Amino acid sequence: MANLTLKVEGMTCGHCKQSVERAVADIGGQAQVDLAAKQVSVTYDETAVKPDQIREAIEDQGFDVIVNE
Repeated sequence: MANLTLKVEGMTCGHCKQSVERAVADIGGQAQVDLAAKQVSVTYDETAVKPDQIREAIEDQGFDVIVNE
């Protein structure tokens, strides 16, 4: 299992939290959302799910995943 922490903009409420957690679960991961920190911590099987798939699943819910450069 691998872990990934993403900075996500646009999450403001419990519904946002549920949307992100459900989207990540749908692709086989488990997410924990921290609304105050604007972070999503994801645990996933790196042989089945790629980080880009996680980012895409979150962005498909209407949120912006911030990539650190």
